[in-house]
Amino acid sequence: MPTVSGRADSGSGRILVIDVGSTSVRTAVVDASGHLHHTRRVPTPRHSPAPGLLEFDPVALAGAARRAAAATLEAAGKVDAVGIANQRASTVVWDRSSGDPAGPGLGWQDLRTALDCLTLQAEGLRLAPNQPATKAAHLIQGAGVPPEELCVGTLDSWLIWNLTDRTQHVTDATNAAISGLCLEDRVEWDLSVTGRLGIPAAALPTIIDSSGPLVEASALPGAPLISGLAGDQQAALVGAGCVRRGDVKITFGTGGTLDACLGPGEPPAEVRGPSGTFPIVAWQRRGQVIWGIEAMMLSAGSCVAWLCELGLLESPGDSDAVAAGCADSGGVSFVPAQMGLGTPDWDFGARSAFAGVTTATTPAQLVRAVLEGVAHRGVDLLEAARADSGLELAEPVVDGGMSANATFTQAFADAAGCAISVAPEIECTALGAGYLAGLGIGVWGDWDEVASLRAPRVTAEPRRSTDRAAWHEAKRRAAGWHPDLSAVSF
Repeated sequence: MPTVSGRADSGSGRILVIDVGSTSVRTAVVDASGHLHHTRRVPTPRHSPAPGLLEFDPVALAGAARRAAAATLEAAGKVDAVGIANQRASTVVWDRSSGDPAGPGLGWQDLRTALDCLTLQAEGLRLAPNQPATKAAHLIQGAGVPPEELCVGTLDSWLIWNLTDRTQHVTDATNAAISGLCLEDRVEWDLSVTGRLGIPAAALPTIIDSSGPLVEASALPGAPLISGLAGDQQAALVGAGCVRRGDVKITFGTGGTLDACLGPGEPPAEVRGPSGTFPIVAWQRRGQVIWGIEAMMLSAGSCVAWLCELGLLESPGDSDAVAAGCADSGGVSFVPAQMGLGTPDWDFGARSAFAGVTTATTPAQLVRAVLEGVAHRGVDLLEAARADSGLELAEPVVDGGMSANATFTQAFADAAGCAISVAPEIECTALGAGYLAGLGIGVWGDWDEVASLRAPRVTAEPRRSTDRAAWHEAKRRAAGWHPDLSAVSF
């Protein structure tokens, strides 16, 4: 396991953050007051050679990250540490000797291993195609290199390999735990699963903490210490200041993801809870695992983008003003399910639907119904997390692109029947990576200091009641639209 001595906190408390997402790399500097500066974003194109397949160039991605980091450092000057956040399931396999990728990187939405997952499920091993496990096995099979000579990793591992001049092959506990390759009750590789998939133990990264003196980024100017590392949703949880038991955030981006902090102790008992949530590692620090649960909706901001494709909006940002132009949706309900329904239903055969449309329905009411439908799905996630955790949970913090939409956040508060805090940044992922790194070198002494940095941009209080029963009826009618897909469960 790599070891690096901690450094005294004699610097400015500034952290370089590198956020490797699905379509871009974002870099910034987080200061000691918890603000972002010198932000840069570099696109990282994906390629779809066929429906259901999504690939990317690992070398181009690593190069984009290094260039963006170097540019931010040039503008900002010296930093005290580096924090990294990454999309958790995109997978890379590379040759340990040459450092060259053994094939394309596979994006998290890539479905080429869906049949493999169904076959394994019939044999008693439950994996999903959006987990790294079967992606890694597929890449190893096609590598043309002895498996023992390969490295397997998610984007954090690949980036750190490159930032450490190909000397460190690591991943943190948050990324490892969702890979499908770990034991259920602790963050260790499950060698029975890796062996079954043909993934040698020697190819796997070392699992390390999410915060602390981790490894040196020798490929960056000044060789700053990487002291924070987490998957994107866990980083957003930390960045939203949701670091105490019962705290919860929901990121409303293309889809929507709820993460709740449960604290130390035993992991959640179910691989999938009765209400469709999943256990996660929120973070690991000084060897102690902090557990959480996660709930997902498969369509959120993508529904607003779809309204633009229909010509009802010129841009997603227009949805706020257009929807605010009418008092209500005129009795129209919308179910956001272009890709099916996630938590709590997990119905891949469900499809989006409008219900209650009449000849009097206006375009503005359709737009409002879409925002309200996404809000109702957000409440679905909250209710599922409360049921599976057994906790009441705190008032949620929201981030992601849709958090900037005041009509949407008000609709969410109304549907949830509680106050909704809008996070200080539209995207909290970079902040969370910075907080983890800052804790690792002593910029902040404890989680209370991190929580004190949370100052919501705005708080939405519920103003009116909503008809959840009518919306649930619309969702019932949208379910099972493609029975064969609805029968599939990962």
